[in-house]
Amino acid sequence: MAADPIVPPPAQSLLDRVQRHYNDQPDAAALIFIAPDGSEQVISTRQFFDHAARYANALRSAGVAPRQVVILVMEHNTALLYAFWGALMIDAIPSIFPFLSDKLDSALYFARVKLLVTHSGASAVIASEAFAAQLAVLLADHEAVRVLSEAQLQPTDSDPHFATDIRTDHNADSIAFLQHSSGTTGLQKGVALSHRAVLNQLDSYSAAIRLSSTDKIASWLPLYHDMGLIAGFVLPITQGVPLILMSPFHWVRDPKSLLAAIDRHRATLCWLPNFAYNFMAMRISATAAKTFDLSSMRAFVNCSEPMSADSHRRFAARFPTLNPAALTTCYAMAENTFAVTQGGIDRPVTIDVISRPELNDRQRAEPIAASDSLPETASLEMLSCGTPIAGCTVRIVGEDGSAYPERHIGEVAIQSNSLLSGYYRRDDLSAQAIRDGWYFTGDLGYLANGELFITGRKKDLIIVGGKNLYPHDLEAIAGGVAGVHGGRVVAFGVPDERLGTEEIVIVCEVDSDNPDERAMIEQQIRARVAQQADSSVRDVLLVGARWLIKTSSGKLARAANREKYLRHLITESMS
Repeated sequence: MAADPIVPPPAQSLLDRVQRHYNDQPDAAALIFIAPDGSEQVISTRQFFDHAARYANALRSAGVAPRQVVILVMEHNTALLYAFWGALMIDAIPSIFPFLSDKLDSALYFARVKLLVTHSGASAVIASEAFAAQLAVLLADHEAVRVLSEAQLQPTDSDPHFATDIRTDHNADSIAFLQHSSGTTGLQKGVALSHRAVLNQLDSYSAAIRLSSTDKIASWLPLYHDMGLIAGFVLPITQGVPLILMSPFHWVRDPKSLLAAIDRHRATLCWLPNFAYNFMAMRISATAAKTFDLSSMRAFVNCSEPMSADSHRRFAARFPTLNPAALTTCYAMAENTFAVTQGGIDRPVTIDVISRPELNDRQRAEPIAASDSLPETASLEMLSCGTPIAGCTVRIVGEDGSAYPERHIGEVAIQSNSLLSGYYRRDDLSAQAIRDGWYFTGDLGYLANGELFITGRKKDLIIVGGKNLYPHDLEAIAGGVAGVHGGRVVAFGVPDERLGTEEIVIVCEVDSDNPDERAMIEQQIRARVAQQADSSVRDVLLVGARWLIKTSSGKLARAANREKYLRHLITESMS
């Protein structure tokens, strides 16, 4: 017998929606949180929202008012989850900040927190105990900002309960929360999402993935990213589906832990960036892979970075208990709350084999028959992102905004009932991105038989292991190294076929020809990028003056310099 699909009743706010689950199934498991030591905490719907209500009460007592921004600088634990919903309960606007990793420079990290607090006009920061004192000193000149530690938000016997003490009738068009990118510049672009937009997304996406009452979602994804926040947190909690959650730091140290949790709890849905498929196929031995029963999974959803059919093949080959039909795809972005399209749920994901020369030379996605006799440079496999979810329309447009026919490469534009209200306190950026009701994504792609295929990124964003990196941030980091010619640095991404993600290349003009000095410059660039961007650089190429290509307007041309770099590698390999 088919499982009952989830068809939630209309709601005005996220709190209005979850109150139904609180009333109808208070003792059902809402969350199974897996700690780094492997221990599990099962939390019922009643327990979850009563804990969140105590955070709401503490925030209200601290003077946080409706419509004020609350920044969450917290470890990936249950306290973070309660704080997020607690802020929603008092009609404040929560925003989750990336947690400090061991690789990041702590001084730079806290400077970025201060930048976000200043730009967003936040009224409160909730911090993990290790950070609270340092943040209080850092933000001492922001008199209107209260720094609250987790200890200050612990429950007491007098704390309220969600059912009796929390209002759920928030304005549907008011901002529910902000999503911020993990890049330095991205922190200035808070994506403001209304309750109505988020509810529209949840309902449309639930229908697209055929979400049912028997589903269970497993996730390790960071909650500051739209995929982790929406698919791996807000969707299951709001739609009444059990969530099995662990920290991203836990998963990176032990990638088997996700599969063990799926096996143990018979999870059915999981979202992953493309690199994770390669990472698990490489890091988990064939012997260990056979010990996990993944037959319960009806969808692993590949999302958040360029997708590879080869990554799917590697993953399916490594884990024999997985049905390959469970490998699905999605195109998503914070500006549309999350998903724009979904593929692979009702039928296998489409692989479109196209002519590489036609793509490169004429910007056309011309299909060709796959053949072993064709040279590798003649064809290209494109993995479909699927079709638009309900309430969302996708079109491919040219520079003037006019719609292109199918199989013509252009910018992806979307019109949706899940779109952002705007970039928070950045009307200038909102006006640039949203025109005549259409959001212009900056991504390049094409449509074929109603399905969306992404070919690249107009805006030069580099995605490494699911993390967004901005080239000008990397260029500024490298440009600060002594010996690098100021303003003569270019950063770009190159594909790593083995890992199924991108790697960073930085090309710098330097003044010195001394090999020892150049080696020191390269070492410092690598170290600074690791500290400040929490990423590794594949290659640092140090060149002489006037090596880099500029546009007619004097700007460094990243695409042209990327091509010159690739030609340089070929020349070097032949010499």
